[in-house]
Amino acid sequence: MAEEFHNIDPVFDSRSETLILGSFPSVKSREQRFFYGHPQNRFWRVLAAVFGERVPDTIPEKKDFLLRNGIAVWDVIKSCDIIGSGDSTIKNAVPNDISIILSNAPIRSIFCNGGTSYRLYKKFLEKETRIEAQKLPSTSPANAGYSLERLIPEWQAILAR
Repeated sequence: MAEEFHNIDPVFDSRSETLILGSFPSVKSREQRFFYGHPQNRFWRVLAAVFGERVPDTIPEKKDFLLRNGIAVWDVIKSCDIIGSGDSTIKNAVPNDISIILSNAPIRSIFCNGGTSYRLYKKFLEKETRIEAQKLPSTSPANAGYSLERLIPEWQAILAR
């Protein structure tokens, strides 16, 4: 098990009202240096369906999609020991400092992409943010219990921000 470091900058701007937090980037995402880079991860397909838009393909399209829809994205963990991309293997987690987002964007709601990010958010960050996060089912392919069709209505909660 090797210590890995988060290598992706947060995406946000002065219009970002919703923050979506993952746990830690997958191997593919770290290679691409952008969020939800594994082709089997359903994050981009789910968000596109929720907002009634086409699925963005390139990193610039993905950034534009997020910012246009008032969404900030980052991860709870700055560094950890992890095997591959498995959240269940995360040890020695060190949290990101999300105050950089909260002090520069009018965040009104925080959503966690899956149980691990939710647990780690509550453990490390909720005291600082004083914002109660809502847990959404993970878009990871490891969450095989949720089909794309089942994820979409759950993720529509982000529209109620």
